[in-house]
Amino acid sequence: MILRAPITRILELVVFGCVLSVVMFTNAQAANREKLTAFLNVTGFDVSLDSIALSAAQAPMMLGMSEGDFGADWSRTAEDVFAQKNLRGIAIDILEQTLTDDLLTHAAEFYASPLGQKLVEVENASHMFADEQAKRTEGERILADASDERAVLLARMVDSVNASGVAVRAVQEIQVRFLMAASNAGVFDFEINEQLLRGQLKQSEEELRDNLRTSGLIGSAYTYQDISDQDLERYVAALEEPKMQRVYELLNAVQYEVMANRFEVLAGRMAEMHPGQEL
Repeated sequence: MILRAPITRILELVVFGCVLSVVMFTNAQAANREKLTAFLNVTGFDVSLDSIALSAAQAPMMLGMSEGDFGADWSRTAEDVFAQKNLRGIAIDILEQTLTDDLLTHAAEFYASPLGQKLVEVENASHMFADEQAKRTEGERILADASDERAVLLARMVDSVNASGVAVRAVQEIQVRFLMAASNAGVFDFEINEQLLRGQLKQSEEELRDNLRTSGLIGSAYTYQDISDQDLERYVAALEEPKMQRVYELLNAVQYEVMANRFEVLAGRMAEMHPGQEL
């Protein structure tokens, strides 16, 4: 699944939380937890969720601070908040109520195919590659050298996973939720005015929109560099199918909610930490 998690990868996050309510399938029976666990594995969404943990290191930077400002126990606290069981548990709780067997089967059948598993392998490797700067630099090089046909395919891919067109609001909302949680927890000595914060983010909206698309193209160029044009064409066609569009709306919404939830929890834990002190 072409989903991105860490804060530096938020520029590739493609859904706003309200989408979750839009795709609540109340008239169909949702999948059970056993099927969902298998679904996460075959699609690679489990690794996509796990990679959210890489974003914890970015939290202090969002506050203009560093990990050292939160004491010697920062790493253990971040690992606890972003533990795999927490990330996957929240996701399965939501999917259990929202993902129908019909959509689950549609996506799982594609990703279980030889092409699907090849794609999952490269996506998983990309998700867990922690050096974002090196990844971006290489992606920029690959994209610059891409043929016109390849560039068109990558553009179609980026558009297909952001078909709902709400990436900008997703970025803005996750920042607001984290910063407001940090402010309310007393992480810093001043209060944040939510209305003013939203206004400031609104001013940079167009720049963010451009950055989102550019980042998506660069990330896709890097991730799929070893996938042929023919296979990439098949993948894009699959992503553009209506059922897969619904699956991606839901999974991206789930990943957004998991990430926002964990950052809100982390904000509360950050207020308990002080330089040089253990929790």
